[in-house]
Amino acid sequence: MRFDVIVIGSGQAGVPLATRLAAKGKKVLVAERGELGGTCVNVGCTPTKTLVATARAAHVARTAARLGVRVKEVQVDLGAAIDRKNAMVQQFREGVARRLQAENVTLVRGHARFAGERKVEVAGQVHEAEVIVVNVGARAVVPRLEGLEGVPWLDNASAMEIRQLPEQLLTLGGGYIGCEFGQMFRRFGSRVSITEAAEHLLSSEDPEVSAMVEEAFRKDGIALELGTNAARVAGRAGDIRLRLENGRELRGSHLLLAVGRRPNTDDLACEKSGVKLDEKGWIVVDEEFQTSARGVYAVGDVTGEPQFTHTSWDDHRLLHDILMGWPHRRRSERHIPYTAFTDPQVAAVGLTEKEARKRGVRFELGTMPFGDIARAQETDEKAGVLRVLIDPETERVLGAAIVGAEAGELIHTFVALMQAGASARAIVDAEFVHPTFSEGVQSVVMRIERFSLR
Repeated sequence: MRFDVIVIGSGQAGVPLATRLAAKGKKVLVAERGELGGTCVNVGCTPTKTLVATARAAHVARTAARLGVRVKEVQVDLGAAIDRKNAMVQQFREGVARRLQAENVTLVRGHARFAGERKVEVAGQVHEAEVIVVNVGARAVVPRLEGLEGVPWLDNASAMEIRQLPEQLLTLGGGYIGCEFGQMFRRFGSRVSITEAAEHLLSSEDPEVSAMVEEAFRKDGIALELGTNAARVAGRAGDIRLRLENGRELRGSHLLLAVGRRPNTDDLACEKSGVKLDEKGWIVVDEEFQTSARGVYAVGDVTGEPQFTHTSWDDHRLLHDILMGWPHRRRSERHIPYTAFTDPQVAAVGLTEKEARKRGVRFELGTMPFGDIARAQETDEKAGVLRVLIDPETERVLGAAIVGAEAGELIHTFVALMQAGASARAIVDAEFVHPTFSEGVQSVVMRIERFSLR
């Protein structure tokens, strides 16, 4: 059959793009080989943050005495938590299915592959379209580790299906996934260690940010093995031995791999369509999501850009306007925020201090402990730090990072300011509600000398 648009994958870019184009009269085919909703709905944001909420509730209950509340015993019913997570995932899947029942949208379940120039084979049929959009996402990397082939292991997807609490969880990787899962299982009741090759957890952040997370993790009782790689692994289910390059050996009941993501392009037959991949398999796109093949675009995680749901969703907005011939932003003109849903949360946007120094960008820095916020003291959520970089000539925000309670909410003040190209003085002149965490956003800017009260 011939369509106007073929979308491969039903992730957070593909679905809204398909339905919006269909509403404008385009005949759209959506091909999906797995569950509807992509990574976010099935093995990413929705299930992970649902389980993080359970872990947070357990932690609050266990530590309630600090607020004068006595709780005799706290137990996590992991099976019930998994059931709640599954129900949440199913709810979101059904929502995606309803959206794809729209007029002019044809959903085909099956493994889609390129079959030639602007041709896609799926479920035994070859379809053609003037425009093809690839939204196939990514999956966990399985590292080259001696002995791994003989040892059972978990990734972010399978770790959310187990119903018996690991006695000792060995976690490889100290990035977003490793940190979120490590702390989550610790608060469920497991003993947890995290091994990270870099010197710090969340190593792309400024050291001051990473240090706050490490302090919180150690306080939770998580063992950190930083600045060392795993050398080999051996054992069996329930008794796994992990040897590190520094000579230490860790023993655990379960092994979690969280060392990165790889694109789902190895079985897409990109060579048949002329779609170029980089050395790691990510699809190469230009400022308008165009691949090396005419009429073929790629959006979401498969492009190798920051792999966040909100970035994928924004991809669909930009590509929709491009395909409609409307005025549009460029990919590089965006300010992409992110949050690690650890406790305390880590949220950031724009340049870090170390990136600014590396690039030779001039800046003025404002920083303050999160505990200086009145609301943080009142709620006993004092862990963390706020940091903001300002251009000394324009007074615009170059970047910001927040470690603390609800940091993922607070960072949006800086995101909006950066997107508007406004001076940070707007925050100083604004009237913030007291007592709120948001007051800290104003206070950290006022720690910069030019904005301080005189």
